[in-house]
Amino acid sequence: MVLASGTRFASLRTRYSLLMHRPLRLAAATQSTATYQAVADRLIDAATRDSAAWNRIAELTDTFGHRLSGSVALERAIDWTLERMRADGLENVRGERAMVRHWVRGTESAELITPRRKPLAMLALGGSVSTPAGGITAPVVVVTSYDDLAKRGAAVKGKIVLFDVPFTEYEATRLYRTGGASAAAKQGAVAMLLRSVASFSINSPHTGGIRYDSTVATRIPAAAIAVEDALLPTVKLVVGGRDLPLSPSRNVVAELRGREKPDEVVVIGGHIDSWDVGQGAMDDAGGVVAAWEAVRVMKALGLRPRRTVRVVGWTNEENGVDGGRAYRTTHAADVDKHVFALESDNGVFRPSGIAAVGTDSALAMLRRIAPLLARIGADSVTRGEGEADIEPLLQAGVPGAGLSVDGTRYFWYHHTNADTPDKLDPRDVARCVAVMAVYAYVLAEMPEVLPRAR
Repeated sequence: MVLASGTRFASLRTRYSLLMHRPLRLAAATQSTATYQAVADRLIDAATRDSAAWNRIAELTDTFGHRLSGSVALERAIDWTLERMRADGLENVRGERAMVRHWVRGTESAELITPRRKPLAMLALGGSVSTPAGGITAPVVVVTSYDDLAKRGAAVKGKIVLFDVPFTEYEATRLYRTGGASAAAKQGAVAMLLRSVASFSINSPHTGGIRYDSTVATRIPAAAIAVEDALLPTVKLVVGGRDLPLSPSRNVVAELRGREKPDEVVVIGGHIDSWDVGQGAMDDAGGVVAAWEAVRVMKALGLRPRRTVRVVGWTNEENGVDGGRAYRTTHAADVDKHVFALESDNGVFRPSGIAAVGTDSALAMLRRIAPLLARIGADSVTRGEGEADIEPLLQAGVPGAGLSVDGTRYFWYHHTNADTPDKLDPRDVARCVAVMAVYAYVLAEMPEVLPRAR
């Protein structure tokens, strides 16, 4: 040890002082690791020994394809999942009713009219109204922000507004997808086009949901185009989307019942629906299967924690979050018995840990568990914003988290025809299973529970 530098000596002295004033915290962390490391290693070994999780994702998505809410494919996928969960020996397997939005895409196209004729890759945005039967042909006004739109004023009337907003990060950029149609309609536009919310494109449009503002009288059709086509003079747009009456669906639910406190629940899952493009492998069959496999692995190892671990495949996250709200309503009487909620909805790429929502003391307890996953590089705990399906539980004070993964490629494939199982590495999927299994088991087994937000 070199102590010649006064600065370095001061740094060492400061570190020593901090260590001496945190004995209980360090002791607690050491105790958690020592108590659960052996069982965590068993869960990690079992989850990562083969490609079982990836194989199940491929079987689900190859068999049923996309699973838009209201579709026959979604309901058949739910039937299949319930049947397989029963075959795995999971307990209390059931579908919990949820009414979901039923929007259908219909015939659609976009064509550049001037300066030359060219078909354009496009996808109507989920929930869009249709164009007249012959489509809409109009000049395009390109804007770069809501402020830019407002400055155009009367120049927008009778035109197609195209929001050419480069991708920064999802939450900021998708605001133009969700609200752009109503903002453009308010200025008199006849349709809205959107540069796809994507970090990368190979002439690949990305769909996603829109929300019509109830205070704006006119609803105009809306579609996404590829990033490469974000500067257009005149376009003919045909959108055949329409809403049908609400349709009955189900949340997929299965459990490993707790041995001492079965009424207390750790819930883990993802959403079983997808948009009607691609196969919804990354978004979010992978999240459902990772949670499902986490519980199956626990059962296969003969592990039964003191509390119940419940896996949920929420229905219709994509087009309304109907499943998440229905789950909260169905379990209104026992929401206070929910100990923790963990969702995977960022793709099952290589995991780095979790992004948690809760009190400072809840995050401190989660950070005591995190070192159990150091061997697979998934021991990070950051403060997050939650995931859509568990948001109703988080609002009720339940501590929760989203699975944190390498997001480098997520928005390459998000809501596109390219969301297929070949984009997922079986080893990364298995590591995601391990993370969900370790957190679910430890939080269901440890004597204390995470403090709730009130």
